[in-house]
Amino acid sequence: MKTWIDGRIVDAADATVNVTDHGLLYGDGVFEGMRVAAGRVFRIERHLARLEIGARALGIALPRSLDGLRAVVEETARAHGQPEAYVRLVVTRGVGPLGVDPTTCERPGLFCIVGAIRLFDDEQRRRGLELITSSHRRPNADALDMRIKSLNYLGSALAKLEARQRGADDALLLNARGHVAEATVANVFALRGDVLATPPATDGCLEGINRAAVMELARGIGLTVVERSIGRLDLFAADEAFLTGTGAGVIAVRSLDGRTIGRGERGPVTARLTSLHRQLAETEGAPFITAPGGPG
Repeated sequence: MKTWIDGRIVDAADATVNVTDHGLLYGDGVFEGMRVAAGRVFRIERHLARLEIGARALGIALPRSLDGLRAVVEETARAHGQPEAYVRLVVTRGVGPLGVDPTTCERPGLFCIVGAIRLFDDEQRRRGLELITSSHRRPNADALDMRIKSLNYLGSALAKLEARQRGADDALLLNARGHVAEATVANVFALRGDVLATPPATDGCLEGINRAAVMELARGIGLTVVERSIGRLDLFAADEAFLTGTGAGVIAVRSLDGRTIGRGERGPVTARLTSLHRQLAETEGAPFITAPGGPG
């Protein structure tokens, strides 16, 4: 695992940050998680655009231009040297005195991590995920807008802990109105007939880059894709359900709260979208990393 920090690349174990960085102390900052597939960073421009929007919403000036941030990502990914990897690009409020006042921070912090990520194993991908509905709720957008990919993932961490303690693979989070928001780190889709539904951002989900890609692919195979509020009933009544995300890819959901969804296995539409999404990630854009020992 490699890390870019302070203009140089080091092993992640050797990277250090100031303990008074407000990103560490208060979760004050933004990040992007990106997938490297076949030597390409999937839709890096969209990830960086979302990072810029989030930073602007928090009043954080990006420490580099978008082209400069792209160069940091690509330099770190090349140093890691693997054509399949996960990128974490982080911008913090920066170092400052104790206390939450953002105006006391000197300048924004920046670092980039590239390594492997494995949210779910091969068996989970083969059989599909078993979800529970978390007791933790997504906050209202006027309290904490989930469209900002901030460093505060405490709600997701607690929901994941709850899922693991209850013997499930992951958790579904609802908003205050009881509508489905998302899973801990993935967007949610429900298929019934030829209609594929996913919650809108106003229901508390992140507008995922892979969510958008799968919506495009689904329309391309003739599905009607709608963004609308969905409840647990919609998932119980679905023919198929699946999650999407940078780390998750496309992965089927087989059950929710012990109730089987569809046939309790990865359905044909989910399988097709999984394949199409993988092909898209591996072919869109020009590769800048080759496999070890491969042609330059």
